Amino acid sequence: MRVGVLVSGGDCPGLNAAVRGAVLHGVEVYGHDYLGYRDGWRGVAKNDSFILNRNRVRGIAPLGGTILGTSRFSPFGDEGPGIAGLKEIMKRDQLDGFLTIGGNGTQTVAQMLHEAGINAIGLPKTIDNDLEETDYSFGFDTAVHVATEAIDRLRTTGQSHKRCMVLEVMGRDAGWIALHAGIAAGAHVILLPEFAESLDQISEWVRHVHERGRASLVVVAEGFKFKGMSEGVTKGGDDGFGRARLGGIGEVLADKIEERTGIETRATILGHVQRGGVPTAFDRVLATRAGAAGADAVARGQWGTMVALRGTDTALVPLSAVAGKTKQVPLNRYDEARRMFG
Repeated sequence: MRVGVLVSGGDCPGLNAAVRGAVLHGVEVYGHDYLGYRDGWRGVAKNDSFILNRNRVRGIAPLGGTILGTSRFSPFGDEGPGIAGLKEIMKRDQLDGFLTIGGNGTQTVAQMLHEAGINAIGLPKTIDNDLEETDYSFGFDTAVHVATEAIDRLRTTGQSHKRCMVLEVMGRDAGWIALHAGIAAGAHVILLPEFAESLDQISEWVRHVHERGRASLVVVAEGFKFKGMSEGVTKGGDDGFGRARLGGIGEVLADKIEERTGIETRATILGHVQRGGVPTAFDRVLATRAGAAGADAVARGQWGTMVALRGTDTALVPLSAVAGKTKQVPLNRYDEARRMFG
């Protein structure tokens, strides 16, 4: 059996470990062949690929980024091959199916392929942890670790100057990074896309912390909106999916807090630092297990599925249960944190 492997969408820590897990398991256990496509679906469309074997994946688990490269190129876009073209490419490259590594967009494409009769299995990667049907996606733990360390560092400089410090982290539609990093670092306010808060309430929390002689720490996800706002703060232009590019809510929030409370406030936007660097041990293990489970699914012909983490076990879930959906922070999880604000 011959399998095409590609990474699509944003990069994240753990991608190389997932590729290694799939290739080593698939080659050594089942004798399968793996073909890696460079830069996601662009590599498929442009016939840009190379053989993945034990030598090509040796020593890559600790590395950040991806040896395959990635892109937001769509197989159904103007330059994409479409379903008919993909079927011809599969014949050309003698493929039995694809192992697609990605987030919401990638798994949605994988489901579309499955419905059109093209074999596909998904591996869940995203720092946002917003994929349905899986408890965790690899990349998330590393992003939380990076954000937590940033909050710890901001705490010391904020306390030295008696300033309120605002940290903006990624999270367009789901605030998992902000929630976990904020709780881990003891932030005084955590603001998520799922739950709007008024400026009055935020200012009250900050003022209450200041009155205790502390420097406030506010963590805000990039997709957060104040009560009454219909859209998030954008910085101009669109991303690779044609959505307005978010960014800047931290700076807007810092200005409003200082204006409303009189407390000197500074903002830091963490940005793509959350995506880079070496993966944590948790992400390396999770990604390796996901890759191996994907190879098992290929061998068993369990196409149209995505590898998920359920508790401490891997499981296969239908791509149809994942595609087009977003796993958001539930109200009870937010309420747990909110009771400790201020």
